[in-house]
Amino acid sequence: MDSDVNIVKASCKTEKFDKSKLISSLTRAGAEEKIASNIVEHLAKELRDGMSTSEIYKHAHFLLKKEYKPAALRYSLRRAVMELGPSGFAFEDFVAYILREKGYSAKTGEMVMGGCVAHEIDVVAWNENKLIMAEAKFHNEVGIRSDLKIALYVKARLDDLREVKHNYGKVRVLDEGWLITNTKFTSTAIHYAECKDLKLIGWNYPKTGNLQDMIVDSGLHPITCLTSMSSSQKKMLLSRNIVLCKTLKEDTRILKSLGFSDQKIKAIYDEINLL
Repeated sequence: MDSDVNIVKASCKTEKFDKSKLISSLTRAGAEEKIASNIVEHLAKELRDGMSTSEIYKHAHFLLKKEYKPAALRYSLRRAVMELGPSGFAFEDFVAYILREKGYSAKTGEMVMGGCVAHEIDVVAWNENKLIMAEAKFHNEVGIRSDLKIALYVKARLDDLREVKHNYGKVRVLDEGWLITNTKFTSTAIHYAECKDLKLIGWNYPKTGNLQDMIVDSGLHPITCLTSMSSSQKKMLLSRNIVLCKTLKEDTRILKSLGFSDQKIKAIYDEINLL
């Protein structure tokens, strides 16, 4: 049964606290249903009107970390992706890494000629069967949504790019244009995209094949999900284009070369291995 308590979302809108939504997000992160239910029951006793979803998340994450740390690391994934900013360039790299893991070749920041003008494309990905060009919209706050103006802008660029052939893997036309974001889309943007055959990928949109699914399926976790590193240490690694936990796991010399202590390195690798 849901609570009568009103909570404040990141968009500043209020809604009734829904236990089932929180249980679902905890189990998606890998928590057993019993653990998730216990955490939600604990939280429900401490809820108060006007409590923010951010406060609830932090408390749930703290409790989950005590119960089952691997699930806590995955539960923090959305916030971890937001820490890839503020410039957003690391987010483009992250999207490219995911597409490579899915079997594509991928480049970021490509200047591509359209029918009328050249366009800087955030991510170009291709394999034998498909050529994709994606606009990556990064937001560092949960409540910000990509709206109709952004969808219109991206669609206009893609229409220009579809007028010519491109040489990625082989000479061919553009097969798919994407607008991908780490947050959500407005309902108007979704309606327009469905009408105009523009592929939208957000955190929880569409229901399957969304950004969260892509990250989990690829197993590529950003270094920002690690709690054993400080924010400044994460920023230092990101500034050196070290975005993935996988990169650290594959080259154990990186952290040592950057002056991390043996104790800190062990803590980081213990956490990576939990993922």
